[in-house]
Amino acid sequence: MKGVHEFMVRLANDWDELLRDEFAKDYYLRLRSFLKQEYARGDVYPQAQDIYAALRATPYEKTKVVLLGQDPYHGPGQAHGFAFSVPKGVPLPPSLRNILQELQADLRCEPRSHGCLEDWARQGVLLLNAVLTVRASAPTVHARQGWEQFTDRVVELLNAKAVPVVFLLWGSYAQSKGSLVTDPRHLVLKAPHPSPLSAHRGFFGCRHFSRANAFLQQTGQTPINW
Repeated sequence: MKGVHEFMVRLANDWDELLRDEFAKDYYLRLRSFLKQEYARGDVYPQAQDIYAALRATPYEKTKVVLLGQDPYHGPGQAHGFAFSVPKGVPLPPSLRNILQELQADLRCEPRSHGCLEDWARQGVLLLNAVLTVRASAPTVHARQGWEQFTDRVVELLNAKAVPVVFLLWGSYAQSKGSLVTDPRHLVLKAPHPSPLSAHRGFFGCRHFSRANAFLQQTGQTPINW
């Protein structure tokens, strides 16, 4: 059984102070209790210590781009706390394969040799799922347990940033969360989800990577080395 200490949140950057009140709210305490039960009963992804990997890797003040996903991959070895990303050595899931295909077409760059996107996170790309955990082979089963309220707060805080942020909203689920981005200083880019079911309906050719970088440069920020 996982120890309680594994669910104590220490992000070791400016998110700690910004989210302090959120971690003390009743809904979050209920969520934490639910997670302790879930991790004790069977396989849940990502590993408990990686639930907040995206927030740890991308501090609030350094966030330039937000890429919103729905919930983590639900197969063994795939989820590691970053939306759409998989650890090095893990085969590319179909959506990630399409993302990297669009990246290559957009920026005419060399194909990546792996699907780990942590290098994006270190440059200021917050790879945020709306729901941060999932039961093995049971997608969305951790929805409506409190995660959405938590990640809504993250998006609201980013909407309040004085420095403009790019929000990449792929698919209807991410776009619904985009209603929280109300400040016109930010750039919101929308496209269909990169899954094989919808990528050909407008994700391919959206050129969000070059458009994001152009906006960052226009607002005096360093572009992302995608």
